[in-house]
Amino acid sequence: MNSLFISIAATLTSFLISYFLTFPTIVLAKKTGLVTDKRKRKHPAHTHKGIIPRGGGVPIFLSILISSLLFMRFNKILIGIMIADFIVIVMGLFDDYYDLSPYLRFVINILTATIVVAFGLGIPFISNPFGGVIHLDSLYVIINFLGHHKILILADIFAIIWLAWTTNMVNWSKGVDGQLPGFVAITAFFLGLIANRFSAHSINAHNVALLSFIVAGAFAGFTPHNFYPQKIMPGYSGGALAGFMLGILSLLSFGKVGTAVLILALPTIDAIYTIIRRIKNKKSPFRADWGHFHHRLLDIGWGKKRIAVFYWIIALILGTTTLIFDREKKVISFASFSILLLIFIILTIRIKKTQSR
Repeated sequence: MNSLFISIAATLTSFLISYFLTFPTIVLAKKTGLVTDKRKRKHPAHTHKGIIPRGGGVPIFLSILISSLLFMRFNKILIGIMIADFIVIVMGLFDDYYDLSPYLRFVINILTATIVVAFGLGIPFISNPFGGVIHLDSLYVIINFLGHHKILILADIFAIIWLAWTTNMVNWSKGVDGQLPGFVAITAFFLGLIANRFSAHSINAHNVALLSFIVAGAFAGFTPHNFYPQKIMPGYSGGALAGFMLGILSLLSFGKVGTAVLILALPTIDAIYTIIRRIKNKKSPFRADWGHFHHRLLDIGWGKKRIAVFYWIIALILGTTTLIFDREKKVISFASFSILLLIFIILTIRIKKTQSR
């Protein structure tokens, strides 16, 4: 009961901090010119109209940081996570101001992931969807510098790639008002429930779950400000922080990467399809364009509220699936959902072509 009370208190605290800190963030963003104005700066993927403040990652990060300080015991890994989160936010604010090169952002994503791994976050094995586990700790080197350190080469490389992938993949799903924070809040909540079953590293299951609920509360608290009509955008800082933290939470839950892939099936398939489409069209996969799944839905007449709620419902369904299905059924669920989503994407393309005739 004590753990449950702490979890509820941490989630509520995180929600309230994020909610109330967003008000001054909106004011400061307007005063400092941290806004998106399509009349001055065009972006092919933006769906909004008017002048909208950016930098939504700031109140979300502060909520996660303050709530963690209040309710969690810090160790080396948690310190590394907060340092990396701060770097993500700073990079995001620079991008919100100056539109940094996507290649520079990707390099910083890799460096940020490397920092967390250097603080001890890794993934010695991942669950094999067809049974057993895949060990990533067989190849390692020992370094005797300021102590005895064992570096798991494959495990660390996989963790870095995974974090860079989730950072960008989830960030790409922030195109519609309220879409991203609500989706992330639901996903983080389910990762917290899963963490109560499994945990890894030097963080116990309760702390992993607690961090998940804090992240869920922070993004939930931001959602009312971002829901249609949005008063502030997450910006790159909010989108990148969302993907980065979801990636971290999946690694902390004893390598439940497969489970995270299922919960994140919608942005995952959308990202894979987008990369293939861009490469096929001889364009850089890093360059933004109008072609993500939420863009397709807008093209066929869906409203922004409807799209956001649709993403939330998908997160709820897939999150519930991860709790009640075994490993084999999760694989079947992911495959089935992927096929249905691809069919849906193809249908939206055909509907759009029919409407434009």
